[in-house]
Amino acid sequence: MATVLDDINAGVREDMDSRKRLVSLSELQDRARQAPPVRDAWQALGGTSTSREQLKVIAEIKRRSPSKGDLASIADPASLARQYADGGAAVISVLTEQRRFNGSLADLDAVRAAVDVPLLRKDFTLDEYQIWEARAHGADLVLLIVAALSDAQLAEFSALSAELGMNVLVETHTEAEIERAAAANARIIGVNVRNLKTLDVDRSVFASLAGRIPAGAVVVAESGVRDAADVTHYAANGANAILVGEALVSHATPQERIAEFTAAGAAAIASRR
Repeated sequence: MATVLDDINAGVREDMDSRKRLVSLSELQDRARQAPPVRDAWQALGGTSTSREQLKVIAEIKRRSPSKGDLASIADPASLARQYADGGAAVISVLTEQRRFNGSLADLDAVRAAVDVPLLRKDFTLDEYQIWEARAHGADLVLLIVAALSDAQLAEFSALSAELGMNVLVETHTEAEIERAAAANARIIGVNVRNLKTLDVDRSVFASLAGRIPAGAVVVAESGVRDAADVTHYAANGANAILVGEALVSHATPQERIAEFTAAGAAAIASRR
Protein backbone atom coordinates (compact mmCIF):
# COMPACT_ATOMS: atom_id res chain seq x y z
CA MET A 1 0.00 0.00 0.00
CA ALA A 2 1.38 3.39 -1.00
CA THR A 3 2.21 5.82 1.81
CA VAL A 4 1.74 9.59 1.82
CA LEU A 5 5.47 9.93 1.16
CA ASP A 6 5.19 7.60 -1.84
CA ASP A 7 2.39 9.74 -3.28
CA ILE A 8 4.33 12.96 -2.73
CA ASN A 9 7.44 11.51 -4.33
CA ALA A 10 5.47 10.38 -7.38
CA GLY A 11 4.24 13.93 -7.93
CA VAL A 12 7.72 15.34 -7.36
CA ARG A 13 9.12 13.07 -10.09
CA GLU A 14 6.41 14.09 -12.55
CA ASP A 15 6.98 17.78 -11.93
CA MET A 16 10.74 17.35 -12.16
CA ASP A 17 10.40 15.55 -15.49
CA SER A 18 8.43 18.55 -16.78
CA ARG A 19 11.22 20.91 -15.69
CA LYS A 20 13.83 18.68 -17.29
CA ARG A 21 12.09 19.12 -20.62
CA LEU A 22 12.46 22.88 -20.25
CA VAL A 23 15.95 23.10 -18.74
CA SER A 24 18.56 20.44 -19.43
CA LEU A 25 20.95 19.15 -16.78
CA SER A 26 23.90 20.66 -18.63
CA GLU A 27 22.22 24.07 -18.68
CA LEU A 28 21.51 23.79 -14.96
CA GLN A 29 25.13 22.86 -14.32
CA ASP A 30 26.29 25.96 -16.18
CA ARG A 31 23.93 28.11 -14.11
CA ALA A 32 25.06 26.50 -10.87
CA ARG A 33 28.71 27.16 -11.64
CA GLN A 34 27.91 30.82 -12.26
CA ALA A 35 25.85 31.22 -9.09
CA PRO A 36 27.15 33.45 -6.26
CA PRO A 37 29.32 31.74 -3.63
CA VAL A 38 27.64 29.42 -1.16
CA ARG A 39 26.86 30.76 2.30
CA ASP A 40 27.99 28.50 5.14
CA ALA A 41 24.87 26.97 6.69
CA TRP A 42 26.98 24.73 8.93
CA GLN A 43 28.59 27.76 10.53
CA ALA A 44 25.27 29.61 10.70
CA LEU A 45 23.76 26.72 12.66
CA GLY A 46 26.61 26.76 15.16
CA GLY A 47 28.44 23.84 13.62
CA THR A 48 31.88 24.89 14.76
CA SER A 49 30.80 26.37 18.07
CA THR A 50 32.13 24.60 21.13
CA SER A 51 29.21 25.56 23.36
CA ARG A 52 26.20 26.09 21.07
CA GLU A 53 24.54 28.10 23.79
CA GLN A 54 22.00 29.70 21.47
CA LEU A 55 19.25 27.72 19.80
CA LYS A 56 19.22 28.45 16.08
CA VAL A 57 16.00 28.92 14.15
CA ILE A 58 15.48 27.66 10.62
CA ALA A 59 12.48 29.74 9.60
CA GLU A 60 10.32 28.28 6.88
CA ILE A 61 8.33 29.92 4.10
CA LYS A 62 5.40 27.56 3.84
CA ARG A 63 2.01 28.27 2.27
CA ARG A 64 0.28 24.97 2.92
CA SER A 65 0.85 21.42 4.11
CA PRO A 66 -0.71 18.04 3.29
CA SER A 67 -1.89 17.66 6.88
CA LYS A 68 -3.25 21.16 7.59
CA GLY A 69 -4.12 22.50 4.15
CA ASP A 70 -3.71 26.23 3.53
CA LEU A 71 -1.63 28.03 6.17
CA ALA A 72 -0.89 31.46 4.69
CA SER A 73 -1.11 33.01 1.24
CA ILE A 74 2.40 34.59 1.35
CA ALA A 75 1.98 36.79 -1.70
CA ASP A 76 5.43 38.29 -1.06
CA PRO A 77 7.90 35.64 0.14
CA ALA A 78 10.76 38.14 -0.06
CA SER A 79 9.08 40.39 2.49
CA LEU A 80 8.50 37.48 4.85
CA ALA A 81 12.11 36.40 4.44
CA ARG A 82 13.30 39.86 5.43
CA GLN A 83 11.15 39.67 8.56
CA TYR A 84 12.71 36.30 9.36
CA ALA A 85 16.20 37.68 8.86
CA ASP A 86 15.40 40.74 11.01
CA GLY A 87 14.16 38.39 13.73
CA GLY A 88 17.46 36.55 13.80
CA ALA A 89 16.75 33.40 11.77
CA ALA A 90 20.01 31.53 11.20
CA VAL A 91 18.73 29.85 8.02
CA ILE A 92 15.62 30.41 5.94
CA SER A 93 13.87 27.37 4.49
CA VAL A 94 11.95 27.80 1.25
CA LEU A 95 9.52 25.06 0.28
CA THR A 96 9.68 24.54 -3.48
CA GLU A 97 7.39 21.49 -3.83
CA GLN A 98 4.32 22.70 -5.71
CA ARG A 99 1.56 20.08 -5.49
CA ARG A 100 1.21 19.60 -1.74
CA PHE A 101 2.91 22.75 -0.44
CA ASN A 102 2.21 25.35 -3.16
CA GLY A 103 5.87 26.29 -3.35
CA SER A 104 8.11 27.06 -6.29
CA LEU A 105 11.63 27.80 -7.42
CA ALA A 106 10.38 31.33 -8.08
CA ASP A 107 9.93 31.68 -4.31
CA LEU A 108 13.53 30.58 -3.81
CA ASP A 109 14.72 33.14 -6.36
CA ALA A 110 12.74 35.92 -4.69
CA VAL A 111 14.05 35.08 -1.24
CA ARG A 112 17.63 34.75 -2.44
CA ALA A 113 17.45 38.24 -3.89
CA ALA A 114 16.09 39.63 -0.62
CA VAL A 115 18.32 38.24 2.15
CA ASP A 116 21.92 37.28 2.81
CA VAL A 117 21.36 34.45 5.30
CA PRO A 118 21.85 30.85 4.14
CA LEU A 119 18.89 29.27 2.37
CA LEU A 120 17.59 25.72 2.58
CA ARG A 121 15.83 24.43 -0.49
CA LYS A 122 13.11 22.36 1.17
CA ASP A 123 11.87 19.69 -1.20
CA PHE A 124 11.84 15.94 -1.71
CA THR A 125 15.24 15.33 -3.29
CA LEU A 126 15.11 12.23 -5.49
CA ASP A 127 17.52 13.03 -8.31
CA GLU A 128 20.84 14.80 -8.80
CA TYR A 129 19.01 17.23 -11.08
CA GLN A 130 17.35 18.79 -8.04
CA ILE A 131 20.70 19.37 -6.33
CA TRP A 132 22.11 21.20 -9.34
CA GLU A 133 18.80 23.04 -9.51
CA ALA A 134 19.06 24.11 -5.88
CA ARG A 135 22.55 25.56 -6.38
CA ALA A 136 21.56 27.26 -9.64
CA HIS A 137 18.78 29.04 -7.77
CA GLY A 138 20.99 30.16 -4.90
CA ALA A 139 20.41 27.52 -2.23
CA ASP A 140 23.16 26.87 0.32
CA LEU A 141 21.62 23.81 1.95
CA VAL A 142 19.51 20.94 0.64
CA LEU A 143 17.23 18.46 2.39
CA LEU A 144 17.86 14.73 2.08
CA ILE A 145 15.12 12.55 3.59
CA VAL A 146 16.54 9.20 4.62
CA ALA A 147 13.14 7.48 4.30
CA ALA A 148 12.98 8.44 0.62
CA LEU A 149 16.51 7.42 -0.40
CA SER A 150 18.72 4.36 -0.63
CA ASP A 151 22.11 4.36 1.09
CA ALA A 152 23.75 4.76 -2.32
CA GLN A 153 21.60 7.80 -3.14
CA LEU A 154 22.24 9.30 0.27
CA ALA A 155 25.99 9.01 -0.26
CA GLU A 156 25.83 10.21 -3.87
CA PHE A 157 23.65 13.23 -3.15
CA SER A 158 25.70 14.17 -0.07
CA ALA A 159 28.89 14.02 -2.10
CA LEU A 160 27.47 16.10 -4.95
CA SER A 161 26.17 18.72 -2.52
CA ALA A 162 29.61 18.94 -0.91
CA GLU A 163 31.24 19.20 -4.33
CA LEU A 164 29.01 22.21 -5.01
CA GLY A 165 29.88 23.70 -1.62
CA MET A 166 26.47 23.12 -0.08
CA ASN A 167 25.62 21.52 3.23
CA VAL A 168 22.90 18.92 3.61
CA LEU A 169 20.22 18.57 6.26
CA VAL A 170 19.68 14.84 6.59
CA GLU A 171 16.21 14.11 7.92
CA THR A 172 15.43 11.07 10.06
CA HIS A 173 12.45 9.70 11.96
CA THR A 174 13.70 6.39 13.41
CA GLU A 175 16.78 4.97 15.11
CA ALA A 176 17.65 2.99 11.98
CA GLU A 177 17.49 6.16 9.89
CA ILE A 178 19.83 7.94 12.30
CA GLU A 179 22.28 5.07 11.89
CA ARG A 180 22.07 5.45 8.12
CA ALA A 181 22.59 9.21 8.38
CA ALA A 182 25.63 8.66 10.58
CA ALA A 183 27.02 6.10 8.13
CA ALA A 184 26.74 8.79 5.44
CA ASN A 185 28.81 11.12 7.67
CA ALA A 186 25.98 13.61 7.97
CA ARG A 187 26.95 16.72 9.94
CA ILE A 188 23.48 18.27 10.19
CA ILE A 189 20.90 15.69 11.25
CA GLY A 190 17.22 16.45 11.71
CA VAL A 191 14.68 14.43 13.63
CA ASN A 192 11.25 14.99 12.10
CA VAL A 193 8.57 14.24 14.68
CA ARG A 194 6.10 13.96 11.83
CA ASN A 195 5.95 10.52 10.22
CA LEU A 196 5.95 11.35 6.50
CA LYS A 197 4.36 8.02 5.69
CA THR A 198 1.23 8.82 7.71
CA LEU A 199 1.61 12.55 8.58
CA ASP A 200 1.08 11.74 12.27
CA VAL A 201 2.97 13.97 14.72
CA ASP A 202 4.51 12.60 17.93
CA ARG A 203 6.69 15.16 19.71
CA SER A 204 8.09 12.50 22.05
CA VAL A 205 9.98 11.03 19.09
CA PHE A 206 12.59 13.78 19.34
CA ALA A 207 13.55 13.09 22.95
CA SER A 208 13.77 9.36 22.26
CA LEU A 209 16.11 9.77 19.29
CA ALA A 210 18.19 12.93 19.71
CA GLY A 211 20.67 11.26 22.06
CA ARG A 212 21.49 8.69 19.37
CA ILE A 213 22.80 11.32 16.98
CA PRO A 214 26.63 11.29 16.84
CA ALA A 215 28.45 13.86 18.95
CA GLY A 216 29.54 16.86 16.92
CA ALA A 217 26.58 16.84 14.55
CA VAL A 218 24.16 19.75 14.55
CA VAL A 219 20.86 18.37 15.86
CA VAL A 220 17.72 19.85 14.32
CA ALA A 221 14.21 19.33 15.69
CA GLU A 222 11.72 19.37 12.83
CA SER A 223 7.93 19.83 12.96
CA GLY A 224 5.50 20.19 15.82
CA VAL A 225 6.53 23.62 17.09
CA ARG A 226 3.40 25.39 18.31
CA ASP A 227 4.80 27.73 20.96
CA ALA A 228 7.74 28.44 23.25
CA ALA A 229 6.92 25.39 25.39
CA ASP A 230 7.60 23.10 22.43
CA VAL A 231 10.85 24.94 21.76
CA THR A 232 11.86 24.48 25.39
CA HIS A 233 11.09 20.77 25.15
CA TYR A 234 13.23 20.30 22.06
CA ALA A 235 16.13 22.38 23.36
CA ALA A 236 16.10 20.64 26.73
CA ASN A 237 16.37 17.30 24.93
CA GLY A 238 19.36 18.14 22.78
CA ALA A 239 18.26 20.31 19.88
CA ASN A 240 20.79 22.80 18.55
CA ALA A 241 18.26 24.17 16.06
CA ILE A 242 14.57 24.01 15.27
CA LEU A 243 12.89 24.07 11.86
CA VAL A 244 9.57 25.86 12.15
CA GLY A 245 7.06 27.03 9.57
CA GLU A 246 3.40 27.03 10.59
CA ALA A 247 3.95 28.83 13.92
CA LEU A 248 5.71 31.63 12.03
CA VAL A 249 3.66 32.04 8.85
CA SER A 250 0.43 32.15 10.90
CA HIS A 251 1.78 34.79 13.31
CA ALA A 252 1.27 38.55 12.86
CA THR A 253 4.85 39.39 13.84
CA PRO A 254 7.08 36.45 12.92
CA GLN A 255 10.28 38.31 13.75
CA GLU A 256 9.10 38.65 17.36
CA ARG A 257 8.16 34.97 17.43
CA ILE A 258 11.67 34.01 16.32
CA ALA A 259 13.17 36.12 19.09
CA GLU A 260 10.79 34.46 21.58
CA PHE A 261 11.77 30.99 20.40
CA THR A 262 15.47 31.83 20.47
CA ALA A 263 15.21 33.06 24.06
CA ALA A 264 13.24 29.99 25.16
CA GLY A 265 15.80 27.73 23.55
CA ALA A 266 18.76 29.51 25.14
CA ALA A 267 17.20 29.18 28.59
CA ALA A 268 16.56 25.46 28.08
CA ILE A 269 20.08 24.86 26.80
CA ALA A 270 21.51 26.67 29.83
CA SER A 271 19.40 24.55 32.18
CA ARG A 272 20.67 21.26 30.78
CA ARG A 273 24.29 22.12 31.66
